Amino acid sequence: MSSITYDEFEKVEIRVGKVIQVEDFSKARKPAYKLWIDFGEALGIKKSSAQITKLYDKADLVDRLVLAVTNFPPRQVADFMSEVLVLGIVVEDGEVALVQPDRPVPLGKRLL
Repeated sequence: MSSITYDEFEKVEIRVGKVIQVEDFSKARKPAYKLWIDFGEALGIKKSSAQITKLYDKADLVDRLVLAVTNFPPRQVADFMSEVLVLGIVVEDGEVALVQPDRPVPLGKRLL
């Protein structure tokens, strides 16, 4: 992978949000959830689809803080418009572990 400059990194807007609603996403090609994430006054509520069903139950996701790229253009996934990309780490067997702050932080704050 090639190196990037700090100026290039600054173009990626990664913000903290709180999952407020989760639904099964039966129309997705791979098992996924529909997420509604509150980014506070910075962005309000945004939607995302996430293939995180192997490690997380829906009930475990509500009120969880997550990090997401918030300045990608929206992407149509089946019949759902995904507005942000929730960040995770691919571990064994394609399972995805979410990335999150290690303590409570204000919603909408940007990762530096």
